[in-house]
Amino acid sequence: MRTFTILWSGQMASAIGTTMTQFALTIWIWQLTQETTAIALLSFFFQLPQILIGIFSGLVIDRCNRKFLMIFSDASVALCTIAIGGLYFTAHLQLWHLYGLAIAYGCFGHIQGLAYIASIPLMVSKQQYTRVSSMRAVVDYSSAILAPALVGSLYPTIGLMGILLIDLITFAIGMTSVLLVKIPQPDHAEAEQINGKSIWQQLFWGLNYILARPSLLAMTLIFCLFLFTHQLSETLSQPLILARTDGNAQVLSTVVIAAGVGGVVGATSLSILGGFHRRMNGMLLGFIGAGMGDLLLGLGRIPWIWMGAQFFSAFHIPLAFSSSYAIWYAKVPVAVQGRVLATAHTLGLIVGAMASLLAGPLVDRVFAPMMNSGGWFSSLWAPWLGTDMGAGIAVLVILAAMSMILIGVGGYMIPVLRQAEDLLPDHDRE
Repeated sequence: MRTFTILWSGQMASAIGTTMTQFALTIWIWQLTQETTAIALLSFFFQLPQILIGIFSGLVIDRCNRKFLMIFSDASVALCTIAIGGLYFTAHLQLWHLYGLAIAYGCFGHIQGLAYIASIPLMVSKQQYTRVSSMRAVVDYSSAILAPALVGSLYPTIGLMGILLIDLITFAIGMTSVLLVKIPQPDHAEAEQINGKSIWQQLFWGLNYILARPSLLAMTLIFCLFLFTHQLSETLSQPLILARTDGNAQVLSTVVIAAGVGGVVGATSLSILGGFHRRMNGMLLGFIGAGMGDLLLGLGRIPWIWMGAQFFSAFHIPLAFSSSYAIWYAKVPVAVQGRVLATAHTLGLIVGAMASLLAGPLVDRVFAPMMNSGGWFSSLWAPWLGTDMGAGIAVLVILAAMSMILIGVGGYMIPVLRQAEDLLPDHDRE
């Protein structure tokens, strides 16, 4: 556990610096263009390569030294930051530079993250799987809270160049933590058997592994359903608040911070308590809790309700994700976890991207017009949500939230999923 804690501390510092750069670049792009699309494209170009290299990345993780991959990927990301700084310093930085570097950052960041995730079972005992997975969530939510606050106070004074320098300092801290610890390598005996297959068999080996195990397949499918509905709600949460408050950015930032605090509290609680003994309970109850929070968000009309709703929803997200990861860590042999986790992660990215793309058109072309039509649909929802600009958004958020709750409850009714921990042997007992 000590080795992981050292590595985790360095990743925490590095994540804060990286998120600061992302937030600062968002401000810089907005000041340059005043266009939401320009900012959205930065996120798109960051996510696109993660989907495209998803299958290949698992093969790389299982074949190569994971410590080397983390060092190489971190260094490559740092070079991207240096490139941005150089272009900005010489007054040559343009949007297309950022989009190209976002693609590179997405590739290397994805490989680094996957190598880190796949190395966790090699550093801790299986009793700690839920705890260390929740500690990973602490990193994500802490950076989401601290980075915007730090950038908001520092950017007017030190500008983009100053933020980039801070990012490089935190990179050095993260790199030092990787260099200081010994990251064990998996036994490659099982992986070598796979490496003897054709390249296409190797690329799709992770998918075939999941398909051959009904419990893992059920876990993958139900988690994809949850991710789809959660991403619908997540994509619409900020537009909902802006629509309800006539674009009040202060209210929005307060609600976003409340969500971040909820995530940190939930993840910290898990890291201390260790989560449910039956990890499947943690995953399904996490689905239900997140859905209940988002349901309250859709129904709410005042900031205090939104803050409480986002806190409650974010509190349960680490429970769902950490419990799921703990099951994967325990049931999949460490030598092939890179392939299997990469497959599951790629499916999640695809589903999340689909939800993000559908959320806006569903509101603009379906739910908002129906709420403004004065017909039966409007009369059904208007007493609860009104008919103002945010009503159509609220309807879709509520439907997504109810779906999350039903997915969590429905999971208990599927024996092959509910009993997954009994049906699947731990990899160290096979």
